[in-house]
Amino acid sequence: MVDFRGSSLGKAAYARELPRASLDVAQAMEAIQPILQRVKNGTQNELLDLCQEFDGIRPKNLRVPLDAINTALLELEPSIREALEISIMRIRKVHSEQVRGQRQTTVVDGGVVSEKWIPVDRVGLYVPGGKAVYPSSVMMNVIPAQIAHVASIAVASPPQKEFNGLPHPTILAACALLGIEEVYAIGGAQAIALFAFGMEGLCQKADMVTGPGNIYVAAAKRALRGVIGIDSEAGPTEIAILADETAIASEVAADLMSQAEHDTIAAAILVTTSPELATEVELELEARVPKTKHHQRIATALSGIQSAIVLVDSIEQGLDVVNAYAPEHLEIQTRNSRSDAHKVRNAGAIFIGRFSPVSLGDYSAGSNHVLPTGGCACHSSGLSVQTFLRGVHLIEYDEKAFADIAQTVITLANSEDLPAHGEAMSVRVVKK
Repeated sequence: MVDFRGSSLGKAAYARELPRASLDVAQAMEAIQPILQRVKNGTQNELLDLCQEFDGIRPKNLRVPLDAINTALLELEPSIREALEISIMRIRKVHSEQVRGQRQTTVVDGGVVSEKWIPVDRVGLYVPGGKAVYPSSVMMNVIPAQIAHVASIAVASPPQKEFNGLPHPTILAACALLGIEEVYAIGGAQAIALFAFGMEGLCQKADMVTGPGNIYVAAAKRALRGVIGIDSEAGPTEIAILADETAIASEVAADLMSQAEHDTIAAAILVTTSPELATEVELELEARVPKTKHHQRIATALSGIQSAIVLVDSIEQGLDVVNAYAPEHLEIQTRNSRSDAHKVRNAGAIFIGRFSPVSLGDYSAGSNHVLPTGGCACHSSGLSVQTFLRGVHLIEYDEKAFADIAQTVITLANSEDLPAHGEAMSVRVVKK
């Protein structure tokens, strides 16, 4: 329990007081450095050794054979296939609206600057496979990359002992549904390193890596940023719920549990103006957690340092708190949920009202579930078509437009003590 009632703190102070997991990305970066070097300097045998160390199996093939991908789809339970197809349709519908066209601006007569959007050449998409199965992450990664017209798309997901070193068959089936044929049975920081560095005879270097994962995946993305582009640091999941007395305790408790189910270090935060709701939610959790399948994992996450119930004086103070926390997922369950949601500045995705739980966004709302965690939502966005596009300016001036601005450029260049910049202008000025 964190009690901010009677307090008036700034953003930084709220952020300091709010709970976070004790293992942070900076610590994880130190732990993964040897792995990154092993991949960078190693061979396929080194990758197989890493699979054995971290996943308990040496895959027969690091690159998944195409027939295994196709077989997974053929053997997929029809109801799951239908659910995936419905979700694919909705995700495509939302993300198709994100396509950006070319714009041309006439700065002056004869002086034009255009902007075009060019997809990256090759991406490596990471799909987790540890405590749960995530065909949803295949959809969330692949669909925006395809809409952006990325020419080369590869997927990596950890090998599974129970499936003879292949990624989970539902993940492979999702790849098949989306036409992805390049899939690697490798997980964790080593998968990010493989995409970042490439490996001769196995995998070409990618230009960008996207996708969620555990804290070591997030650490590898931070460590290799610059070697490779990344979307954001999408590490262990977080949910924050801003609620007042109108929220229903059983629903709030269920939503907190839904994200705690991911990982023992998943974060679940309730920010509320109602002490009564806080008590009711605690009672609901006590009753519900023991009855759910992954009760030990959920109980560990909810009792960890990263999870809390936060009491505030008002919804306005609650908004200050959640903006300071910058959660991956933020639910607004208040009397004026829509207007309150529009006051949020820092969140990966915002879920408005009782019929828009995070679980909906995880699968079939049409939104993307690959979102920034660990407070990174204050500066980073969720995955989108835009993630895979680069804006490029094309500048074209004719002689008159050039001549009209030449002296301005020369003046600015000389003011910065860069006379050669000015000479690159003056050499073109026609003497009359």
